Order: sequence, then C-alpha cells, then structure tokens
Amino acid sequence: MSTFTTRPEIRGTFGVVTSTHWIATAVGMSILEKGGNAFDAAAATGFVLQVVEPHLNGPGGDLPVILHDAASGKMEVICGQAPAPAGATIEHYRREGLSLIPGDGMLATVIPGAFDGWMLMLRDHGKLPLRDVLEPAIHYARNGHPMLARVSATIAGLADFFEKEWPTSHATWCPGGKAPATDELFCNPALADTWERLLREAETKSGREAQIEAARDCFYRGFIAEEIAAFVEKTEAMDASGTPHKGVLTADDLANWRATTETPLTYDYHEWTVAKTGPWGQGPVLLQALALLKGTAIGEVDPVGADFVHLVAEAMKLAYADREAYYSDPAFTDVPMEHLLSDAYNAGRRALIGETASFDLRPGIVPSHEAQVQKAMQVIEGLGTSATGVYEPTMAHLSEKRGDTVHIDVIDRWGNMVSATPSGGWLQSSPIIPALGFCLNSRAQMFLLEEGLPTSLAPGKRPRTTLTPSLALKNGVPTLAFGTPGGDQQDQWQLSLFLRLAHHDLNLQEAIDQPLFHTTHFPASFYPRQRQPGHIMVEESFGKPVLDALRARGHALDVAPAWTIGRLTAARRDPNGLLRAAATPRLMQAYAAGR
Repeated sequence: MSTFTTRPEIRGTFGVVTSTHWIATAVGMSILEKGGNAFDAAAATGFVLQVVEPHLNGPGGDLPVILHDAASGKMEVICGQAPAPAGATIEHYRREGLSLIPGDGMLATVIPGAFDGWMLMLRDHGKLPLRDVLEPAIHYARNGHPMLARVSATIAGLADFFEKEWPTSHATWCPGGKAPATDELFCNPALADTWERLLREAETKSGREAQIEAARDCFYRGFIAEEIAAFVEKTEAMDASGTPHKGVLTADDLANWRATTETPLTYDYHEWTVAKTGPWGQGPVLLQALALLKGTAIGEVDPVGADFVHLVAEAMKLAYADREAYYSDPAFTDVPMEHLLSDAYNAGRRALIGETASFDLRPGIVPSHEAQVQKAMQVIEGLGTSATGVYEPTMAHLSEKRGDTVHIDVIDRWGNMVSATPSGGWLQSSPIIPALGFCLNSRAQMFLLEEGLPTSLAPGKRPRTTLTPSLALKNGVPTLAFGTPGGDQQDQWQLSLFLRLAHHDLNLQEAIDQPLFHTTHFPASFYPRQRQPGHIMVEESFGKPVLDALRARGHALDVAPAWTIGRLTAARRDPNGLLRAAATPRLMQAYAAGR
C-alpha cells in the first residue's frame, strides 16, 4: 500500500518546474514547452515571482543560483548578491546615530544584484530571446494577478505607515487609498512599463547575447540606474531605527558592479556530494552539519522521531555558531572553510553533542583566529536574547510585516538543472521608486557596525546572505535540486529534507510532507540580530510522545500548528532520465509541474 502524500510526486521525462507560487511554476513550464531550457524557465519563473510574491522578493533584490549545465558538464554558482555601496562605511552609519543597521529604509540597501544574476545565467546558458523570458512578468504586472491573502494582509498592516512615511509605496500598493483585497486582480503598470522600455532599448541591438548585454546596461548604466540614483539622492525615509535617513547608493555603485560566477563549495556525504555557495552565504552551515552528523547514527534513527530532531538541532547549533564566528565575503576575510569541514575538526566538535539540549553558543577555535572569535562572541553577547525571536518569517504564526524569500528548482529534458533562491527588494524593504515600480533591498542589515568582525560593514563587501540554494550529486551524477525560503531557517529545513532522502526510501513529496522544525538558538541575521538559547520551533504533527521526549532532553519547545513550518521545493533526475518534482503544501502556494 502506498504512503499518503498531500500531492503527487510529479514524474515525467520532458521537464519539471517547482517554485513557491503556482503561477510562476506554470510560467516556467510554458517556457520549457516553448523550447526553452532550464535556465530560460528558471529566469522567467523568477521574474514572475517578483510580480506575484512582491512581499517576498523584487527586481531590486538579490540572487544566488547553483546550476548544472548538461552540455559542458559544468556546475557553477552565479553570485547575484551584490556588495555594499562605496559610501557604506561604519563611520557614516555611526554618524547617522546607528548602532545596528535597520531592517528597512534607505540605509539598509546594497547594490541590487538579482537582475544581473539572471542576465548572466541567460547569456551563458539560455536559449530563448530575452523578450520570451520577460513577457510573462510583463503580462501579470500589466493585466493583473490574483492578490495573495498574505500579500493583502501585509499591505493592510503597513498601509498607515506607508501613507505617513513612504507615500510612493502607498500610491503603488494601496490604489484608490486602500489595501487590495484577497484575490483582487492587482496590477503594477509602472513595473510593466520599466520592462517594456528595457526590452525596446535592448532590441535595438542585433542578436540574443547583444540584447542581454544591452539589458544589463539599461539596468546598471542606463535609465533604470539613473532613476534609482536620483531617487536615493533625494529621498529621506523613516526606518526601523525610528529616525528617517538618506541612502548612500549611487549611479557609480551600480555602473561598476557585475554579477560573477564561481565554483560551488562541496562536501561528500556517503554516496552524495552536496554543492552550496561559498561563505559569503550561509550555505556552508549545511555542509558543516553533514560533517558533524556523518559520524553519528543519524541514518539509523526514525526521521520523524525525537533522536532525529535532537541530533539535527544540536549539529545546527554548532554549525551556526561557526557561521557567526567565521563566515564572510572571502574577498575581505580569511574564512577557513577547509579546516571547518575537515574530519579532525568535526571529530572534536561532534563530541560536544550530548544527550541534552545545549543553551550555549559554542563556535570552534581555528588556529590564528582566536581573537576574531573572542570579538564576535563579545558583540553577540551585547546583542542580547529574545523571548519571541526576530527571524525572516515564512510561517503564518509569525508577523505578516517583514519580508522573506522565494525559491525555484528546474530540470529540463537535456539534464540541465537550476536551484535558485531570489529574495530582497520586497515591498516592506524601502519606498517604491515610482518611475520604476519597484524598491531596493534591505540586505545591508546583515552587516555589523563594529570593526574587526567577519561581518563588519565595508564598501564593496558582500553581506553574509541567508540565501542558500542546493544541488546534490549521487555517485558523481547531478541528481537533486532543492531549497526553501526562510532566512536563517533555510539550511535547517533543507538539512532535514536531504537527510530523509539520503537515508530513507522516500519520494520527494513524502520527504517534504514530513514534519519540520528549526532552532533559533543562534543570532538572527536580521535586525535586531538577537537569539533564543535552546529554542526549537517544531510542528505539532510530530506527536505528543516526540514533543515530550524533546522537552525531557531540555529543549525549549515552541510548538507550531501542523503544516506551518517551511516552504521546501525539490526536483530530481534519476539515472534512467526519469524526472521528479515536489512542492510543500504549507501556505498553499508552492506548486510543482512537469510531464
């Protein structure tokens, strides 16, 4: 008898697309049907997600991608996480009266990177003309899309603030002076106009690649850059600090930046190899957790039992402690990833996992990094703890007013694979630039205004983003693309999914449907950067015996309703060419399609 799942695992041989919104998934599948490949489909999906999930991402946001190109056999990371502007110095922010960078407003922005990341991927790996990729987003921005209940609630909750402090956002998100109702068709004509003008200018060039390069110039050196720079220069906006501030982003910052590619960071775990971004993102915490768990009985325990939750949570506490002490843009900081993933280091760290919950933040000590770790711990101590947690939310039981993220996985019939986690530039980030129909990101809040730390603010430095797509190879063959929104929780939910797939005979939907949990034991990446020692948020669907066993081990449980944690999606290619895809039923938005 087959196991019940909330949805079927999608199976086929032509192509599969899965994302955090059903419309975006359908658009991605339509691009495959048109003859596009996984890279075209992922980009089209991403641009539509900017329209239909504007509370979670936007054109002014950020983008990391991990991809496998079947023709070249190459796996690479596209870094669409842009750095801090030239004027973003600790001295300037301190003069503005700040001790922490606020989570919104004009000073929270870094250079928007998502657009150039998508363009770089399309130029080097795509097939279709740029117009084919952008037209679906233009359609939904021009003609409307059904407003999600969560977006409606987010706008309603911010309507008074927008009207008083961010009038351009009020004009965009509250047409006619009120928040749009759930399922009301919502249009963003200014955004549609922006993309149409960009296409017109790009199409003055001959040839697909030349048009993509022209589009990049439009955004970063043309009319879009001019509008962004002019708006930043003249706009002083209220932010979470309680004081209005002007931004520091300039036209030169935009003109002088380009998205880049790099080799993924990988770790071998039994017959699998997992690929993540470098330590400018939080992705290596998943690899560190695997290095810790490799020497435990994690593969032998019940994947929905108390032992599983305890081992994963304790491993994550240790991995995330190292994130706080070491991770940063490696162009600015020596990040000892080889040491952090070594067998010897993890043997010592593994011994710290006991039978009861730890309430201590315990980074490891890498030789020659002692002073850095000590300074990081002093700053963390000063940030304090929280009774409720302040984390980038994806669950219905948290505030509707903060932003979040989306995710996309695509595999086509040729075996090309994409895992992408766009984010930032959500409608809560900063005031709308009225001529463009979008706002800037708030990723700078991940920097700290203290000297001598891995995450100290510096011009040209990438913030340590939480965005963390995943690809995995099985026996050396690219097999699995997966990810989720969720800020600091992203690698925690992905770790549970991966372990359940690696050690148990589950299909993608079975693994995604299983109960989820995460810890907020370590400092949040988001303002005001606090932590909840010993805390685990866990879905009630684990059942009372498991919850009681976790409490007996000392975990500070925060029990969430069933089906409320995580937004995982995944796609898989079997050795025989069978394609699979699945999406979480949680929040009733994500969807997988394929044939």
